[in-house]
Amino acid sequence: MAALKKGRNASATSKPWRSLALILIAIVALTGGMFASGHTTPRLGIDLAGGTSITLAAVPEAGQESAINKTNMDTAVSIMERRVNGLGVSEAEVQTQGDRNIIVNIPKGTNSKQAREQVGTTAKLYFRPVIATELAGGGAAPQPSGTGEPSADPSGDKVTDGASQEATDGSSASADPSASATTQGRAVTDALKADESPAATDEAGPSPSATGAAADPDAKLQEAYAKLDCTKESVRATAGDGAKATDPTVACGQNSQGQWQKYILGPAAVDGTDVDEADALLNTTSGAGWTVTMKFTGEGSKKFADITGQLAQKQSPQNQFAIVLDGEVVSDPYVRQALTGGNAEISGNFTQQSAQDLANMLSYGALPLTFREDSVTTVTAALGGEQLQAGLIAGAIGLALVILYLLFYYRGLSFIAIASLLVSAALTYVIMSLLGPTIGFALNLPAVCGAIVAIGITADSFIVYFERVRDEIREGRSLRPSVERAWPRARRTILVSDFVSFLAAAVLFVVTVGKVQGFAFTLGLTTVLDVVVVFLFTKPLLTLMARRKFFASGHKWSGLDPKALGAKPPLRRTRRPSAPAQTKEA
Repeated sequence: MAALKKGRNASATSKPWRSLALILIAIVALTGGMFASGHTTPRLGIDLAGGTSITLAAVPEAGQESAINKTNMDTAVSIMERRVNGLGVSEAEVQTQGDRNIIVNIPKGTNSKQAREQVGTTAKLYFRPVIATELAGGGAAPQPSGTGEPSADPSGDKVTDGASQEATDGSSASADPSASATTQGRAVTDALKADESPAATDEAGPSPSATGAAADPDAKLQEAYAKLDCTKESVRATAGDGAKATDPTVACGQNSQGQWQKYILGPAAVDGTDVDEADALLNTTSGAGWTVTMKFTGEGSKKFADITGQLAQKQSPQNQFAIVLDGEVVSDPYVRQALTGGNAEISGNFTQQSAQDLANMLSYGALPLTFREDSVTTVTAALGGEQLQAGLIAGAIGLALVILYLLFYYRGLSFIAIASLLVSAALTYVIMSLLGPTIGFALNLPAVCGAIVAIGITADSFIVYFERVRDEIREGRSLRPSVERAWPRARRTILVSDFVSFLAAAVLFVVTVGKVQGFAFTLGLTTVLDVVVVFLFTKPLLTLMARRKFFASGHKWSGLDPKALGAKPPLRRTRRPSAPAQTKEA
């Protein structure tokens, strides 16, 4: 048994090239993946690459100060995070500050205007019936159908439910009413049976002015509608201000042709909180292309069935309902029949981006609080570049000091430590570059600090092993057995030390938010890489170097000189004296 164990140990120590080849293959593979992905540098965070920071202040409705509480603020943060993530934004930060503020940090390269609209300043979502609508510049808005029945090739958005009932949205139609017969529009259908298409064709319906008069909105609302100029951003931002959910109002919306329309809308029939979930899906079975599916809550299903049942009896545009977010119409599907299934699908001229935008608004449109945009701060790339340069200089100084210490104290052994540091740095750089496009990791200033701290942690592992080897030499052993005898004890110490560091990084990552997580993530990553490098590179390399005369002979510049270390004389076995020979008596 002893012979077998000895043979295994000899085999393991005689082939350090295997470990070196393994880590070399890993480095080459990761580097190849980095260049293949096209991301050859780590993705930088807001504080290094620049970006936008938005401060939102919670504003309660009159008499509802108690609505500003931790539960509602946390819910608002969760909704805003999902909204921003729905835009495909990585490394965006949403967190509370104080009792009533929310900070949203959006990195450079993101459409900050779109993101600001998504996180919202008021963020209220309603489904309102359309009373009248026309293009903002004057003239009739494109009409999908004149009788409430969909045409064979509708021009607007269409909505249907479980019975394949349909509706269309005029916002996707052409500006020219005559084009409605040839322009493919959108539709809302039941998400369970959304593949059924209409079979009839109808003529254009009455003009918006006529239908608006038929709805008989009050004179004040008519006057506001007549004066509403949705081509002006300042007007759009204040359209419908002060209107309650139970009041009719005016609003603006943009159709798929990029043209602004204005609306007179009735009281809200369905609230945004009644939408349980919404998703953007590519419908390949019916050829509808990108669609938006909606699922309502139990109460929302009843409300939606009621309003669609009422609208289905009317003519265009009064058979349409407007989806209104923050006072702006984001979609206005028309209804053909009551949608009673609790599921609906909007289909038509969607691109992937427009479908995803609408799904985000439907899913996360109703915040429990109203928010006011207090401030918007932009961090320029120039300022971020200065901070990055300062961080790199600090890292270079720290690395230089560590190398000087190693050279002074360990001499020849320091080159093994420096080579290990370079391997660790290469692995860290390549992995950080790959984590940017894969999980959205971004290198911020605290993360750079974590990498600087990791230099000391990695150097500490080398020092533990080197000191164990030197202790063995002080006991009078030669270098090669010292390298192998020192490894088990050094390995145990390194693993315990790195486990404590990793545990601290993991706890810090879990209990903190924002940029501190960048520090914790980097510290944890480099700690794991320290174990990999020590086991697969430092130990095998030292085993190989121990076979070289420069180190094995204990050269005074090797860092392993027995005399300089105060080694004991070599252990020698003393021969036991033989018993005196007995003579035979004569």
